Amino acid sequence: MDVDQPSRVGALLREWRRRRRLSQLELALLADTSARHLSCVETGRARPSRAMVLRLSTALDVPLRERNTLLLAADYAPAYRESSLDDEEMASVRAALDTMLTAHEPYPAVVVDRLWNVVTGNRAMAVLTDGVPPHLLDSRPNVYRLTLHPDGLAPRLANLGQFRALALERLRRQADATGDAELRALYEEVRDYPTPPPEDAAAPAPAPAPGPGPAPAPDTPATRPGPFQVPLRVRTPMGELSMFSTMATFGAPADVTLSELAIELFYPLDEFTTKALRALGSTPGPLSPAPSIG
Repeated sequence: MDVDQPSRVGALLREWRRRRRLSQLELALLADTSARHLSCVETGRARPSRAMVLRLSTALDVPLRERNTLLLAADYAPAYRESSLDDEEMASVRAALDTMLTAHEPYPAVVVDRLWNVVTGNRAMAVLTDGVPPHLLDSRPNVYRLTLHPDGLAPRLANLGQFRALALERLRRQADATGDAELRALYEEVRDYPTPPPEDAAAPAPAPAPGPGPAPAPDTPATRPGPFQVPLRVRTPMGELSMFSTMATFGAPADVTLSELAIELFYPLDEFTTKALRALGSTPGPLSPAPSIG
């Protein structure tokens, strides 16, 4: 966003209001101001105070990073700092993340930033990254590239078509809601990955490897109705694992970095997956160490 001229704040606020599909009157009521004053701010006939920019940003549910952009556009200093997770004052955050990830084992868990880049993960994430080539794991991996790239997890997803459609829709909605150009670019990149064949044309799951571990259930998750429309179904040497996930964020963040972190926690959807993940977690060797935070 262009923040060279202070008058630009009016255009940016109008853009956010339209993105939220609010009229000037509706936003004015939410921000405890008048529609007339809001109109003058949007057209550049009035310069909003710092407090007004923050009130409008809150009413519009603007991300903290973009609230700073609005303040800069109005010629004010940013209100929210952007820390590094390596900073001393973020030690409690690092400790909380480590506790959550470790406690969630033997089930996978991952921490991501606003662009879905992996910040850190627990040892159980190895069940999802196994076989992924180094070029998708180098530096800071991206969840969407890891999952949907034809060299990544995609060939092992038993319901790739359904999962891909759901993931792309989620990413598109996030890009639309935030107006983030980098998120939009990520969406356009992964959208253009090769489209998978129909689900009924997918290859059958591989036979389980001999040795210890739970045997695959005779009725697979694909044949049973469940509470989740599109679970994550991954083919592994042990059989097909079926999982769902939840997202957790930090409450009331006042730091840009903290506000953009999300923790995705995966849970088994059936007894077979539960036993398989517990067996992997209790066996020395198959799980790789968690990447470090920072």
